[in-house]
Amino acid sequence: MEQIIAPKLSVIADGGVASPAGIHAGGIHAGFRKNPQRFDLALVEVDERAVAAGAFTTNKFCAAPVTVSRAHLGKGGSAPIRAVCINSGNANAATGEEGLECAEATCALVAKTIGCEPEQVLVASTGVIGQLLDVAPFETGVPALHDKICAQATDESLRLSGGHDAARAIMTTDTHPKEYAVSYEAGGSLAGSTVTVGGMCKGSGMIMPNMATMIAIISTDAPVSAAALHEVLLGVVKKTFNKVTVDSDTSTNDTCIAIATGKAAAGAAPIEPGTPEAAELACAVNAVCQHLAREIAADGEGASKLVTVTVAGAATDEDADTAARAIANSPLVKTAIYGHDCNWGRIAMALGKCGVAFDQRDVDIDIMGMPVCRDGLTVAFDEDEALRRFEEPEITIWADLGAGACETTVWTCDLTHEYVKINGEYRT
Repeated sequence: MEQIIAPKLSVIADGGVASPAGIHAGGIHAGFRKNPQRFDLALVEVDERAVAAGAFTTNKFCAAPVTVSRAHLGKGGSAPIRAVCINSGNANAATGEEGLECAEATCALVAKTIGCEPEQVLVASTGVIGQLLDVAPFETGVPALHDKICAQATDESLRLSGGHDAARAIMTTDTHPKEYAVSYEAGGSLAGSTVTVGGMCKGSGMIMPNMATMIAIISTDAPVSAAALHEVLLGVVKKTFNKVTVDSDTSTNDTCIAIATGKAAAGAAPIEPGTPEAAELACAVNAVCQHLAREIAADGEGASKLVTVTVAGAATDEDADTAARAIANSPLVKTAIYGHDCNWGRIAMALGKCGVAFDQRDVDIDIMGMPVCRDGLTVAFDEDEALRRFEEPEITIWADLGAGACETTVWTCDLTHEYVKINGEYRT
């Protein structure tokens, strides 16, 4: 078997979803929100038909745009597209047939504006659940936004700025836009080509995804087949966005869409599943998605700390994941972190209740790199040193169950008074 060498990734300064060749994006205030200073409509366009793949929420109360975008991508989860349209301020979820009609009407409007078929448009929405989404802001906003994107297309700095505007437009309770991009020199059949992968996402609450994050758009100029892009996306989502939890709640609107223009190597044969070229692309997509996933956790509603939980020594991958999520979702663990309390007993409690098989006499626990439990028993540590380490922006928890060789990492955040305030006042 040919050895796969991970490519050397270069981070693109100020990069985002518009970094790859052939991708154009923008954001404006269209009227979904009352505040005219807040962007609420984003559009991502491609020069020509691009390969796309998607991963969506498994919540049975899935939103209308999720249903429509799934259908447009096809049963295989991937299809050629020309644009993705996203609004914030209204989730278009639990809106019945009227919601579906609005989502389809949005696709038709975008298609008419840019010159393509409605099935080549994907949609996503985020915001309040259970309220009908007005089509009127799309009718004025989409043409205006398309004109803005076209005006920026020939100026590289403006084109990238459009990507930043799009990232702003999809925010809800996020405190800042979330963007990232990397590039690498491709090998194998694409030797001599520079491939770029970019992305943007939003999400800070109602987050424990299953198949995606709140809303994420991943873009690349790699030439890749639909099957390979779908395989890469699902594999990466499983290791990144699906390892994020802020509050253990899965959104009705979780959507992750990947778009590939092929502009990095025009005329090259597309990357196929299981090839070294696909592994290179997966490495870059993973880097972008992991960065964005960590940003989601760090920006959890009201959060003051990013928390990284690693569970090792589990008998199975599923056991490792269950145990890590038990720690990450525990309100007692999360509030202890907020209070800078190095209380390993709460971690032990979370492990003990999760249903995973292990012997407590084999368990080791570290907090911020300090041993606090060995063989299920307390280890003396310096409380002052613990308080000092709790000043770091990222808190790490490590636990070894002593039951096997499987390991996983989950990202979360602490639980603060502000989380209750934000969600208590969400609709006011």
